Amino acid sequence: MTTPPPPVEPAPPTASRRALGCALEIVETLVLTLVLFWVIQSFVAQPFQVQQFSMQNTIQDGQFVLVDRLTPHFDRYHRGDIIVFTPPQAVEESPDQKPFIKRIIGVENDTVSIQDGKVFVNGIELDEPYVFKGTDGKAQATVPSNGTDTWTIGPGQLFVMGDHRARSSDSRVFGPIEIKTVIGRAWLRYWPIENLGILPTDQHPELSSPSASPSAGPSASPSAGPTKKPTAKPTKKPTATPRH
Repeated sequence: MTTPPPPVEPAPPTASRRALGCALEIVETLVLTLVLFWVIQSFVAQPFQVQQFSMQNTIQDGQFVLVDRLTPHFDRYHRGDIIVFTPPQAVEESPDQKPFIKRIIGVENDTVSIQDGKVFVNGIELDEPYVFKGTDGKAQATVPSNGTDTWTIGPGQLFVMGDHRARSSDSRVFGPIEIKTVIGRAWLRYWPIENLGILPTDQHPELSSPSASPSAGPSASPSAGPTKKPTAKPTKKPTATPRH
């Protein structure tokens, strides 16, 4: 009876093959990490270091904020939002056109004006608690630039200003910006860690009250009109019979 030969065991991998396999795994992990990092930064959130003084004291020079790039795709920008954008031209604050960080003051169809150091939107004075305060505790006056003090915001545009009005190159200088130049909405200050917190915004309720809203008033619908109250028929009073 013939004895079958013992099974041939595969040769153990050599050291070079093991090293190659490990290297491939490391490369795959790095590539996946880089792709994930790129996707997050491009479409979800992006870190941004503030290198300007124009948002004092809300945000200080050198602090890091996280910019939300996702929600603006389904939630439009609002007055009071703090945004990061590419400036339309080189200005003194950023001669190499690095991204700016400012606050939205006016949105599409708004009329923004500056009068006596105050900001008005659609004829309503803004309540701006975020404006930089001097040593006397009073908010800085807002001064127009380039001889223009009134702007009408067109479709797809935003009007922006820094909280430190005296140190900000903004829409007073270069006019309303295009929404397509906005990188995202800054919402979290995360570094230094002791300053960690959600960035304060202001939705300006004084502009949304029924008396202040530009849309308040009679409806423009052709079928709409003043509601007539039913006319009450005059009640005939009984005639008193004269006494003789």
